[in-house]
Amino acid sequence: MSIKELSPRKVGSAYYYDMLEVGRFFPKAKFDYLFGDITHIPETPSFLKSRPVSSDNENSVLLKLNKVRHFNFIQDSNVYENKKDVIIWRGSSKVTHHRFEVCEKYFDAPRCDIALCKPARRTGETHVSRQHMTIEEQLQYKFILSMEGNDVATNLKWIMSSNSLCFMRKPRYETWFMEGTLVPDFHYVLLKDDFSDLLEKVNFYIENPSLAKEIIANANEYVQQFFDEERESLISLLVMKKYIGLSQ
Repeated sequence: MSIKELSPRKVGSAYYYDMLEVGRFFPKAKFDYLFGDITHIPETPSFLKSRPVSSDNENSVLLKLNKVRHFNFIQDSNVYENKKDVIIWRGSSKVTHHRFEVCEKYFDAPRCDIALCKPARRTGETHVSRQHMTIEEQLQYKFILSMEGNDVATNLKWIMSSNSLCFMRKPRYETWFMEGTLVPDFHYVLLKDDFSDLLEKVNFYIENPSLAKEIIANANEYVQQFFDEERESLISLLVMKKYIGLSQ
């Protein structure tokens, strides 16, 4: 398919306009694509937003797609020392049962405010649901949990651009943000796959604020590379040029 054959009605306006931004420079080029939350590796080289973190994902060619949802960086005016010694999370369970399990385990735990957003998606989730919180409200807390949804965690980018400390398990999926290259306990606090060490890690960083602030500084530095729009556009063009060159 070429860029001329795409339409916002067919693929969604967010994906269409982000793809058009790059593809318009290659109007005759043919390419494969998979839009949406992609968690598998396609059989042919294809442009997509997300892919599994894997050594054999060469058919999954990332572009900066659905930027309006996934590349939300913020300016945090809250000083770390003035934030609450609590870990916060709000979100939906969707098809990811691990989110419900984490909320059920830590809903009433000390130094935790981890809950699904009201109204609950299912009747069985009402006991672990609380009111929605804005990003600004969540920034009042020192620690913010990031949990993957259908693919990546949408809150990861704004957490890493804030003055709060990001807690998450090792990413299973990645986007243009290159989640798979993030270094545990350097860019974020690494949790076990079952989140069983969450309270232990929260208590550790409450007692070691200098270490927490080092990780936050590393995270802030990491996100800086995505602020240069001209550089981002150039890299996107080079990715598409490489794809086209190899496919001819």
